[in-house]
Amino acid sequence: MVGNNIDPGFDPTVLEGVVGGPAGHIPVMLNEVLSTLQPASNKLIVDGTFGAGGYSRAILEKGANVLAIDRDPNAQSTGMKFLQKYDEKFQFHIGEFGQMDVICKQAGYDTVDGVVLDIGVSSMQIDEAERGFSFQKDGPLDMRMGQSGLSASDVVNGADGKDLTRIIGILGEERHAGRVSRAIVARRDKKPITRTLELAQLVENTLGRKFSDRIHPATRTFQALRIFVNRELEQLANGLFAAERILKASGRLVVVTFHSLEDRIVKRFFADRCGHKGGSRHLPQLEALQPCFRQERSGPLKAGLEEAELNPRARSAKLRWAIRTDAGARDVDLSLFGAEVSLSLSGRI
Repeated sequence: MVGNNIDPGFDPTVLEGVVGGPAGHIPVMLNEVLSTLQPASNKLIVDGTFGAGGYSRAILEKGANVLAIDRDPNAQSTGMKFLQKYDEKFQFHIGEFGQMDVICKQAGYDTVDGVVLDIGVSSMQIDEAERGFSFQKDGPLDMRMGQSGLSASDVVNGADGKDLTRIIGILGEERHAGRVSRAIVARRDKKPITRTLELAQLVENTLGRKFSDRIHPATRTFQALRIFVNRELEQLANGLFAAERILKASGRLVVVTFHSLEDRIVKRFFADRCGHKGGSRHLPQLEALQPCFRQERSGPLKAGLEEAELNPRARSAKLRWAIRTDAGARDVDLSLFGAEVSLSLSGRI
């Protein structure tokens, strides 16, 4: 069991065998998250992506209170175990972190001291073949984090070919998206594509695979479908705005991302919210907008070599954080984020 004080060199392997530890999930960049988030006694932290509770456990052991959110109903059983252990210091809510300000206010909190987000699919979801997130094991082509609504199979078998090309090309950053979508349409005209390995094999046969390839050729297609089905980029954008609304002055927003689309959204948000936009020497009548956040470091933190060796998921991780100022929250402006979020917003077929 972790002690009440986690030193800066905290080793997450001591969590082995407990909820949130390597037996189920290694919390990525935990030392860096704790250092930038600075949880402490009497502080209230929102863990917007609870998962297996790796961040929440470490934050609670620092003495802070945690309000945890997760859209996946499977996370509720872990949340109940935390409630039994930490009692009034911990709350768990099924919901989307893009609505964290609403959830917090419904729970009786107008402001919080910190927000931490670990963006993307969790290792538990990937490991469960029946969830359909991975092509490492055969399972239904599902990918729904919230276990309701549109599935990946619905998209693969129901989307127009041009829409499939846009989804795979933009959200998967797949330069051969047209070839992949045409192959999907040709196959589904004969028989619906309903299994993960079926789709993975189709993509591999379409694009080919060299012995030297570092990643499976279906990786980008699966990423695109998962992001689209779960509206992940829209969720991230809304989560950043919600954090801006709920954080008190000097509160901290810490975000860990795992691919360029996510990181670019966070980077653009902080660049906009930390800058002095709106004023101009040519238009002196306009009052300059005050920055809503400030950054002590402009670039991201990355996982150390030792952690990357221990946990492959950490190899692509980037952490960005900023500190809330006392300026009022600005209006939501999704145009900051470009075509990726626009595609997510139009993401119904």
